[in-house]
Amino acid sequence: MSSTLVPVNTLRPLPPGRAYRFHTMVKPAGALCNLDCTYCFYLHKTGLLGHRPNARMDEATLAQHIRQYIEANTGEEVVFSWQGGEPTVMGLAFFERVVALQAEYRKRGQRIENDLQTNGILLDEQWVRFLQRNRFMVGLSIDGPRALHDRYRVTRGGAPTFDRVMRAARMLSDAQVAFAALCVVNRDVARSPLDVWRFLSRETGTWRVQFTPCVEPRCFAETGSARLKSNAPSLPGSAPARAGEPDSVVTDWSVDAGDYGAFLCAVWDDWLAQHFGRVHVNVFETAVAQSLGMPAQTCVASPVCGKALALEHDGTLYACDHFVYPEYRLGDIGRVHEGDLAFSQRQVSFGLAKRDTLPAYCRSCEHLHLCWGECPKNRLLSTPDGEAGLNYLCSGLKAFYGRVARDMPEIRRRLGAPAPHPSSVPGAAS
Repeated sequence: MSSTLVPVNTLRPLPPGRAYRFHTMVKPAGALCNLDCTYCFYLHKTGLLGHRPNARMDEATLAQHIRQYIEANTGEEVVFSWQGGEPTVMGLAFFERVVALQAEYRKRGQRIENDLQTNGILLDEQWVRFLQRNRFMVGLSIDGPRALHDRYRVTRGGAPTFDRVMRAARMLSDAQVAFAALCVVNRDVARSPLDVWRFLSRETGTWRVQFTPCVEPRCFAETGSARLKSNAPSLPGSAPARAGEPDSVVTDWSVDAGDYGAFLCAVWDDWLAQHFGRVHVNVFETAVAQSLGMPAQTCVASPVCGKALALEHDGTLYACDHFVYPEYRLGDIGRVHEGDLAFSQRQVSFGLAKRDTLPAYCRSCEHLHLCWGECPKNRLLSTPDGEAGLNYLCSGLKAFYGRVARDMPEIRRRLGAPAPHPSSVPGAAS
């Protein structure tokens, strides 16, 4: 890899109070993982991208990323995210070097934060002491009670992992390491909403829960451009729009849209009745914030995207974690500065396309200001009038956002927030 960098031309001085911010998820071990989760959307990347098996990020690439990322983010806080595959297979020495390089390149007055997404299998007391000492935020993948978790999250030998993940949760909790329980809402999980929710909120030792819907088009191992090819007549309610059907547009383990909506509604009701203000749920918090006129807290609920990129172990930067495909490759940070790639016109166009390609059906929806078409990777269906680009989860999201709208008067009362003027709701349909 070349060590000669193109100068940062796009990062010009900004007026006072303005800052350049973007977020890069780093894959230091690429798709390498010690598990073989059936629904994983990343394990196939080694072959797809032509990587060597077991290839890992070297010292030069690590230093380039840390330096360039700190240079390009001009705000008071810079958040580093380490993901995979499984990032802990890099070993503790790698992450000790991460912290040292961050201290070396940190700007005066700048705060550095780290988060680590892990399956927890390799966490031990030494790891936990490191995470505690360096204030890492941890995302621990766990899909609910034993039977549901072990349905898909198994080792390469097919062995269950529930006990080892719960051991990691106990160690993190006992050491007061901030962590979130990351739950993939697949087809099976969605059918047991309260069992999953009560387990995650009561048994894992954390007050942070993140739900991610599992939606994978059948072609996910080959291309990320399914949204661009969604002109097939896959209408809401039709067999191709249902998980488990022989001609479905999604894999068998993907969540059914109706089940996802029912899952969110059931968990929301219990959360609002018993856990409001005590347990942070990513999907709920952003829906409430947006309903109160504040910006979305997640990229999938924002009008535009493009500020969340993915860096592979070899220094190649991609438009998004869910678009790590050759056609979405932005460049090599060994040749072009990461900041220039992040703010390139190509990436800006990628981010704006989320808003600009919304079908008319979505633009006229009463829930537009909460949804914005959700993630572009999930826009696999056609609208009832035949326009391409409808989100696979649309019917379920409508059910959930209807429940949010029903309960917002009560939430405003609890928060002491005034009712909004109709014209002040961002993006509301006229």
